[in-house]
Amino acid sequence: MADENATPNAGDAPGPEGIPPIVVNAQYIKDLSFEAPTAPAIYGEMQKNAPDVQVSVNVDFSEFENNLFEVVLKVEARCLVAEEVAFLLELDYAGLFTLNVDDDVKGPVLLIECPRLLFPFARNILADVSRNGGFPPLMLGPMDFAALYQAELEEQGEAAGAQAPESSIILPD
Repeated sequence: MADENATPNAGDAPGPEGIPPIVVNAQYIKDLSFEAPTAPAIYGEMQKNAPDVQVSVNVDFSEFENNLFEVVLKVEARCLVAEEVAFLLELDYAGLFTLNVDDDVKGPVLLIECPRLLFPFARNILADVSRNGGFPPLMLGPMDFAALYQAELEEQGEAAGAQAPESSIILPD
């Protein structure tokens, strides 16, 4: 007699109600670059002047297979101290997601929920890399991907007569 509380085997096909809407298959660094072109002189300059850090975020996705998508969270950070470049940091952090949702909500899931799941890991990598580069850790605050998605929809709607968003969204810092 089968145990009702037993976990199904990986090969078992769960019922329609048992399928999770988002499955994270993998997360990985797709590209990572750190440059400190004015080191070591910039460290002394940082004692006199506060750094100015500019961050931009871009979310992009592509369908890998049927309902299997790669979502890439692209973060670029530029730190200036007294108009000198202290560091440049670029990270493409990606996830491979299986989506079990209706087509009409795939866009929001890919551009809101998937990057929301990736963001804490990307934020940790950015902090570690900037700290390991000899600078204070780059600590990004939480991002509201839903509000950024909505703002991008409105901007694209004004520019193109309310068309659906493309496969990438550039999020302001």
